[in-house]
Amino acid sequence: MIEEVSLADGVVLRPAAEQDVEALVRAYDRNRDHLKRWEPRRPAEFFTLEGQAKRLKDVLEQQAQGRAMPWVLADGDEVVGRATLSGIVRGPWLSADLGYWVDGDYTGRGLATGTVREVCRMADEELRLHRIAASTLLDNAASQNVLVKTGFEPYGTADRYLEIDGRWQDCRLFQRILNDRPAT
Repeated sequence: MIEEVSLADGVVLRPAAEQDVEALVRAYDRNRDHLKRWEPRRPAEFFTLEGQAKRLKDVLEQQAQGRAMPWVLADGDEVVGRATLSGIVRGPWLSADLGYWVDGDYTGRGLATGTVREVCRMADEELRLHRIAASTLLDNAASQNVLVKTGFEPYGTADRYLEIDGRWQDCRLFQRILNDRPAT
């Protein structure tokens, strides 16, 4: 069972829950400018209670189906970041894609590194995955450093891979092999 993990400065990494919706609205609103460069353009609805409730409901349904695992970074009642394993595939692949962000006021504290390290541990020990993939924009050196520090290896570049900040952008691709257990 995936449980809460202490990171640094009182921040915890814990599974996302329905009651996080109001804190998510505040977090995304507070971080609009900070995340703009690294995320898709968001419609106005994204920053509303209804928009976040729908988005959270969708990812929690995917979690119930074994296709995703969402976490929040929480400082008390406030959400100060997110991490999600999406596109979980079972069978012979046992793989998922990792996405994460940390509140602009919380960067530089090792929270991204701690989050990625713990997500990988839980993906291995609890979710029994074999591989995690991640991608960054070519100029996102901070995120690339986090991935390398936590055992990810770059394996290529994908042209026009993601639509970020309103345009298709090239990304550096990373992966981390968690284990070599049989895919039973």
